[in-house]
Amino acid sequence: MKTIKLTTLIITGLFVYTGLFAQVTSQWRGENRDGIYKGTNLMTKWPEKGPSLLWSVENIGEGYSCPVAKDEFVVVNGSISGTGFLFTFNTKGELLWKSPYGPEYPQNDTSSEKYSGPRSTPTIAGDLVYICSGMGRVSCFDLRKGSEVWSVDMMSQFNGLMHAAGYGESLLVDGDVVYCHPGGTENNVAALNRLTGKTIWTSKGTGDSVSFCSPVVVNLPGRKVIVTLTHKYFSGIDAATGELLWSREQNQVLYNNQFATPVCSDGCIYYISESGSRLTKLELAADGKSVQEKWRLNNVRSGLHSPVKMNDMLYYSDVRQKIRGIDINSGKVTDSLRVFRGPVLAADNKLFSYSENGTVSLISLEGSKMSLISSFKIEKGTREHLATPFIDKGVMYIRHGDALMAYDISND
Repeated sequence: MKTIKLTTLIITGLFVYTGLFAQVTSQWRGENRDGIYKGTNLMTKWPEKGPSLLWSVENIGEGYSCPVAKDEFVVVNGSISGTGFLFTFNTKGELLWKSPYGPEYPQNDTSSEKYSGPRSTPTIAGDLVYICSGMGRVSCFDLRKGSEVWSVDMMSQFNGLMHAAGYGESLLVDGDVVYCHPGGTENNVAALNRLTGKTIWTSKGTGDSVSFCSPVVVNLPGRKVIVTLTHKYFSGIDAATGELLWSREQNQVLYNNQFATPVCSDGCIYYISESGSRLTKLELAADGKSVQEKWRLNNVRSGLHSPVKMNDMLYYSDVRQKIRGIDINSGKVTDSLRVFRGPVLAADNKLFSYSENGTVSLISLEGSKMSLISSFKIEKGTREHLATPFIDKGVMYIRHGDALMAYDISND
């Protein structure tokens, strides 16, 4: 009987991507880092001026990191006068605590002042919050008290090789381990005890510099594999030992960075590389030691944003102001919808887009084609619209510069 059950498990889902164990309920792009948020009974159409604004707060500082919510807590980080702060609110928008975590990017760098502030989104695991500053400081905070539990400076402790625009990965937690990417030839990737910050292992990995890609973890029957993009490589690393299992060198890196988080589903990995210009589907071997390319799509031009997989379609936003739908079996574009570029998310079998021009859109996936249902403009906040929204319990949280907003999108 056990053999039959195991065989069925392998056939129906040779590798199961869960991202994190049960204690992690809030992080970058949702519970599984795939851009799909739990919850049903969401509004099928929004009022002309948009869903009701439950509350908003301002003065959370500069930055492009995203809010995350868990239970009665809403967490976001921002930079005020060069110092990074972690803010925690309740679901009524009342500030519970505000704690500094060190210098944020840029540090006295006026030439990059336009894009100053944090890039990394907090990760909540149990009653702890993890954050990586743009300067490479990894910090752990008590979610309820706001006190710092431990911190590690990747530049000094691991001789990290920081990207020219700082560190931008959102920290990955799995079980009692938090993974970070210092970059460089000596300690390219590191695994830390998430409760103490003590080093478990370091890996030379590809020896490459970091990118803004946030890694994912793939759970295989006999191995866990960390999958991520660096500056020049897409690679898989054994989560238990740090062993480099495989890597794929990119042919061209136009803008010295990779932004999109890979999507893992049904034995395959979908990732956008070549500075956002190429989308590739890989099939992962059962032992995690190799990958096989199934198809690639060139001229993707996705810019900063990660794809979302729904059923047999993969959706992404591109710089030509369209959301495109790709058939995951053929790799062909079979659908498109004119929507200004920006992060694309999914919940309750709908797509949600927060465009870089400040427009929030609700998109139907019923039938064979995408269709625009409703949209509204974000009026509060400052500077660029780049942070990815977060959906939890019928509420959509949107960060625009120094403002955080909570919109009621439930159908109750």
